[in-house]
Amino acid sequence: MSHHVTKSGFAALAERLNRFPQGAPPSQLLFRILSILMHEKEAELLSRLPIKPFTAEKAAGIWKLSLAETHKVLDGLAERAILLDVEKNGTTTYILPPPMAGFFEFSLMRTRGDIDQKVLSELFHEYLNVEEDFIKNLFTDGETQLGRTFVHEPALPADNSLHVLDYERASEVIRTAKKRAVGICYCRHKMHHMDKACNAPMDICMTFNNSADPLVRHGFARSVDVAEGLDLLQQAHDSNLVQFGENVREGVNFICNCCGCCCEAMIAARRFGMLHPVHTTNFLPEIDEEECSGCIRCAQACPVEAIGMVSANDPKHPKKQKARLNEDICLGCGLCVRACNKDAVRLVARKERVITPLDSTHRVVMMAIERGKLQHLIFDNRALYSHRAMAAILGVVLKLPPIKQALASEQVKSRYLETLINRAKN
Repeated sequence: MSHHVTKSGFAALAERLNRFPQGAPPSQLLFRILSILMHEKEAELLSRLPIKPFTAEKAAGIWKLSLAETHKVLDGLAERAILLDVEKNGTTTYILPPPMAGFFEFSLMRTRGDIDQKVLSELFHEYLNVEEDFIKNLFTDGETQLGRTFVHEPALPADNSLHVLDYERASEVIRTAKKRAVGICYCRHKMHHMDKACNAPMDICMTFNNSADPLVRHGFARSVDVAEGLDLLQQAHDSNLVQFGENVREGVNFICNCCGCCCEAMIAARRFGMLHPVHTTNFLPEIDEEECSGCIRCAQACPVEAIGMVSANDPKHPKKQKARLNEDICLGCGLCVRACNKDAVRLVARKERVITPLDSTHRVVMMAIERGKLQHLIFDNRALYSHRAMAAILGVVLKLPPIKQALASEQVKSRYLETLINRAKN
């Protein structure tokens, strides 16, 4: 009986999660993770929720529960950061976030005694790094990815000879966010429970805007002002951490400060580098081979092993080495520039600028089209999207290149969408 319950509850939730572009391949490991985070009945209820944000009244209608009973369930899930409860103009809407970046990370963003975080950490590590399906789907499926690298600002030339846009700077995200918060790094916290964590700062990963507020209210993060946020960013710079954040230009919801040894995004970039699991900056390091002393400091600083050491081919010094960059896997973070004490490495602009989605809607629609899941965003099996949400999705689709528009039309199989696309061409 218990096997049937596990399959019917947690498998149903896994199916629901996989309607979103950032899913979670079902497996017994996933079901064990979910069973630590929630009860089986809660998983079954979550599996029936819409993809779009919803109210308690909407959930009550779907669940066939009273409003009081529904509030109790929703608020209990929000207190554990499985749901995000966003308050605006006196109205609370709820969102079921994807596993990553979402409730997987939130479960380790603070120390807590209601769950066994050591066991959970071990399960996360096995699910992400042994089974591999989840991490491959998250970081290598499609062209548009969840996260991007921010340029290491201390590596930028003092004369501002490079054209650096505001959205490329983590400092600008901190300055302009409506709300900002900091919590424990999920990745290093997980590795801490496995006795493998490095010495990089732990309380340093940031959330912003709509994601920050509920995490602060429920004690998973603490609110910080602009000054403290910038101080934390400087601490990350001093610790040679990479800023990895949401792949959007406006309304960034998170920036993690990543080390190469613990953080999932950097590990994925090393393992699947040729598949471009993380969007790069618009810069590349340029190595002056004449000035390079072969000290290997730049190679040691690189979080994705994009710099290696090769023979300098110096007949007078046959053991001398020099640094060599693999541009195909380089993130363009610039950590190597700061590491070099010979001024032999500098940042230069890439030949072609990296395209960053405008906002979360743009990114999610692009990811959905590339992963064959656009129909789940437009048509939910619980209800149709609101006119406003539909307009936002179609607004993105109608601005896409013809090939992506054709993919969108094929997935939705809607004469209405096809007509709109044809009209946009004319």
